[in-house]
Amino acid sequence: MVPENLRYTKDHEWIRVDGDVGTIGITDHAQEELGDIVFVELPKIGATLEQSASFGSVESVKAVSDIYSPVAGQVTEINNELAETPEKVNEDPYGKGWLMKLKLTTPDQVGKLMTAAEYTEYVGAET
Repeated sequence: MVPENLRYTKDHEWIRVDGDVGTIGITDHAQEELGDIVFVELPKIGATLEQSASFGSVESVKAVSDIYSPVAGQVTEINNELAETPEKVNEDPYGKGWLMKLKLTTPDQVGKLMTAAEYTEYVGAET
């Protein structure tokens, strides 16, 4: 499942843009590879991130993986529900399992990310 309305990174993050705000999460492929997620570390609201900068981590029963910002921006919101229910990332990675929201500082970076078709091809080539 790769939603058409999102853009994707090679590190398996997605971004949904609404105006100048991007909602970011990890892909279904990423959560499947990680297995059961038991902890999510997220940035502080107000943090400024560069494109490709690590902004936190996802810990599963298998491993701890860094998560990277697909674009540059300032953190405006984090998904606080994940502190109590990190498994939402497994259950609904493109919905209730979102990680953070950013005010985009360089919106043209979004267009350089992979489309759903490109990401699907990339994941297929990776396996």
